Amino acid sequence: MEKAFETVKQYLQDINVAIISENEEEELVVVDDEENGIKNLVIDCEAPILVLEQVIMNVPEKPEKLYKRLLQMNRYLVHGAFVLDDNSEIILFRDTLQLENLDRNELEGSIHALSLALSEHGAELLEHAT
Repeated sequence: MEKAFETVKQYLQDINVAIISENEEEELVVVDDEENGIKNLVIDCEAPILVLEQVIMNVPEKPEKLYKRLLQMNRYLVHGAFVLDDNSEIILFRDTLQLENLDRNELEGSIHALSLALSEHGAELLEHAT
């Protein structure tokens, strides 16, 4: 799947997303697109899928209202979803794509969906931040 990793990196360059670090062995890159509000987006080739994860915020002390709201927000996201990490301590945006038939437009669409989610819901999410 190394070819897929190189293809993903090329697509990122094509759409002017800055690769700020990479781990070839893990087939993982971290990217920024600060113009669109994206910072430290992790893109991981985990054959057969490509995983995109962006930390949004820590889970607040009393998250019940936020959890309900995140589920409501998820309904309107173009791609991906707001999710919890395994320890229920961090809220992430996560999207997955098939590596086998991935194209540049699909990857770009997922990144733009994250940017749109942040622009539409960022202020509200910040209200819940601890």
